[in-house]
Amino acid sequence: MDYAQLISALILGIVEGLTEFIPVSSTGHLIIIGDLLNFGDTRDKVFMIVIQLGAIFAVMWEFRVKLSTVLRGLVMREPAALRFTSNVLVALLPAVGLGLLFYHGIKTYLFNPYTVALALILGGFAILWVEKKVLRPHIKSIEDLRWQDALKVGLAQSVSMFPGVSRSGATIMGGIIFGLDRRSATEFSFFLAIPTMFGATFLDLYKSWDFLVAADLPIFVVGFVAAFFSACLAIEGLLRFISNHTFVGFAWYRIAFGVLVLGSAYSGLIQW
Repeated sequence: MDYAQLISALILGIVEGLTEFIPVSSTGHLIIIGDLLNFGDTRDKVFMIVIQLGAIFAVMWEFRVKLSTVLRGLVMREPAALRFTSNVLVALLPAVGLGLLFYHGIKTYLFNPYTVALALILGGFAILWVEKKVLRPHIKSIEDLRWQDALKVGLAQSVSMFPGVSRSGATIMGGIIFGLDRRSATEFSFFLAIPTMFGATFLDLYKSWDFLVAADLPIFVVGFVAAFFSACLAIEGLLRFISNHTFVGFAWYRIAFGVLVLGSAYSGLIQW
């Protein structure tokens, strides 16, 4: 057993879990750290899918009470559960439609250090702009969302198909712009992540099925578990953080990291 690869899987799983649900974009972090760890062979594609699954299951675990309540409500056809589910599905539509249309083009032409760096930097300035505006939220609970509000957040999420934008950043900032308070925007971002990431992950898994090798199972397990537990910590930490902080710190971090990505690509230090 290659213990160095197991350690690399542990580190990358932690990075995925910590960065997936905060507005900094996990993509650039995984690529740079993966290259530094020399973790980039054919197993890389499947491994990235596996650790994303770990992060998704973390959301489901952290919100298990709400999800179980919704499931019971759907069985009983309770209006609140039906409304919540329909809002998530409506918000999902833009990403599904655009994803099916542009999946190949995005993976082929936009997945490079320059587009990722540009998205990181512009996304940072977008967060600064949103935080500078005086926005008075009129939606203080995800139960108060209308389908029109959900659709707007879904349109914001579709921007995150551009590598480096950050799905959580797009949905949280979009939610704030469209009238949600910080906690509601963040919580809805988490719930929307479940079907969105499941869909994207299984599509990627289908297209990478030939790279799935049983001998890599220990590495996948380590990465999955690391992503799960670190994502749980990140979710809990973010929900506490937003109660009395803004996202300005994340904005400046994105800008600095985007510059780092540009520098690493230009100098040839990191192979993309």
